[in-house]
Amino acid sequence: MHVRERLQKILSAAGIASRRAAESYITDGRVSVNGKTVTELGSKADPAVDDIRVDGRRLKRATHRLYLLLYKPRGYIVSRSDPQRRPTVIDLLSKGGIRDYVYPVGRLDYDSEGLLLLTSDGDLAARLTHPSHEVEREYEVKVLGVPDDHDLERLSKGIVIDGRRTRPADVKLLNVVHAKDGEHAIVSIVVKEGRNRQVRNMCEAIGHPVDRLKRVRIGPITDQRIRPGEFRDLDAKEIAALKRAAK
Repeated sequence: MHVRERLQKILSAAGIASRRAAESYITDGRVSVNGKTVTELGSKADPAVDDIRVDGRRLKRATHRLYLLLYKPRGYIVSRSDPQRRPTVIDLLSKGGIRDYVYPVGRLDYDSEGLLLLTSDGDLAARLTHPSHEVEREYEVKVLGVPDDHDLERLSKGIVIDGRRTRPADVKLLNVVHAKDGEHAIVSIVVKEGRNRQVRNMCEAIGHPVDRLKRVRIGPITDQRIRPGEFRDLDAKEIAALKRAAK
């Protein structure tokens, strides 16, 4: 028995794009079913029977899912391509022999480093990045100067950025580093939302700009052994834990 599904779900399941991006593909007229361009978001198709194409290329039904954990070095773009021709995280995967279509889950700034998930499981990626699921992301941040208790409390309660207050965060002062240019603090910040450059903007708002930012945990996933530029497959337990966290 064949089942008709929404087109954006089919594209996402095939690893073409996240559901949100797939919706844009449809409304932009880039998707066709059996030779006819489809622009309605409610449209359905049967991936086992119908000829579904994106930009003229026929969709291949995903036969397996990839779940990768990458340590993104500084100086890489979290994107499949970059108009400025800067290196991307996909370049790192290609050098490591990954040819499957995967896309990054969430953001990590060009000048930041740390753990990044990449997958061909569009449904899981959408759930992990949706604010309603409140999947934690933990950062170790080196800031200029040493925030006092009042500064740390402001971070934990929420900072108004671009007219919106950030959600409450778990904040801890981990260490104070004495350097030639003065004191620096290492602060752990755990957030449950993924606004653009959020942690950097939060620290800037309390007067302690970020000198270095590293993501050390995504939900239940952490790995202290993985080095910058390296990646590995998630194991079955990690995948199951991620799916639980994103329910």
